[in-house]
Amino acid sequence: MDMSTAILVRVDQAGNGDFKRIQDAIDAVPSNNSQLYFIWVKPGTYREKIVVPADKPFITLSGTQASDTIITWSDSGEIFDSATFTVLASDFVGRYLTIQNTFGTAGKAVALRVSGDRAAFYGCRILSYQDTLLDDAGKHYYSNCYIEGATDFIFGNAASLYERCHLHSLSTGNGSITAQHRDSESENTGFTFLGGKITGVGAAFLGRPWGTYSRVVYAFTYMSSVIVPQGWDDWQDPTKHRCYGPGADTSKRVQWSHRLSQEEAAPFLTKDMIGGRGWLRPAPTKFKRPSPTNIASVTDINN
Repeated sequence: MDMSTAILVRVDQAGNGDFKRIQDAIDAVPSNNSQLYFIWVKPGTYREKIVVPADKPFITLSGTQASDTIITWSDSGEIFDSATFTVLASDFVGRYLTIQNTFGTAGKAVALRVSGDRAAFYGCRILSYQDTLLDDAGKHYYSNCYIEGATDFIFGNAASLYERCHLHSLSTGNGSITAQHRDSESENTGFTFLGGKITGVGAAFLGRPWGTYSRVVYAFTYMSSVIVPQGWDDWQDPTKHRCYGPGADTSKRVQWSHRLSQEEAAPFLTKDMIGGRGWLRPAPTKFKRPSPTNIASVTDINN
């Protein structure tokens, strides 16, 4: 596949693109396509509940900056159903988008669910309160993203690297940033937070183990005083690297917390942890317009 060239599809609420709705643009990508599709979303607030189906790989969805390209919905209920934006396809890229669930503080309200393999997000804002980001399954990469929530707001069982991301806790006392769901020692999953920062409005735990073998690594991360001294919550189940800032003081950490040696930490500190060198792709440099043979329902454009 030519990774330098993509088919360009434009979304513009004002009607100056190929589609007015993001979901319509995604639906127009042929099933099982073998070409890159670059869906360029013009600034605006898109009130849509979006799904990228499993049979539509190699899609990039891009705004110009996250602050003015907003995808929003308000829903609650089961974690797999409430998401504003759901990615089931492999090889998806999201760029410069705000993805939010505005349901509020009363229940589970996922903003982004990522269940496809080899997904990457750059410069995105992901916002909710409880269960903001369902980092469900597959190998994922998040770069320079802002992720906000209060309770288990990054959770799931993916193998994910969060590089230079800003985590902002809305918790006022007992919320956890992460709830990682690794159930077996043989599973090569877990979350690594590398070179980012943690801020918040009250107090928060670094995480709690949703799975028996839950694995979360913070390395070279600035931790503000929002992080409680004990650091971690064991979810009332006792069976279950160098960072800095007032929240990184480990002198009062729970006894079962483990500080990794350089040798132990090394496998988690590069993109090799997610096999990223083999699938992370640069942004395309050349674009071509869709033809009737490589976009579905062309007659519906702008309807």
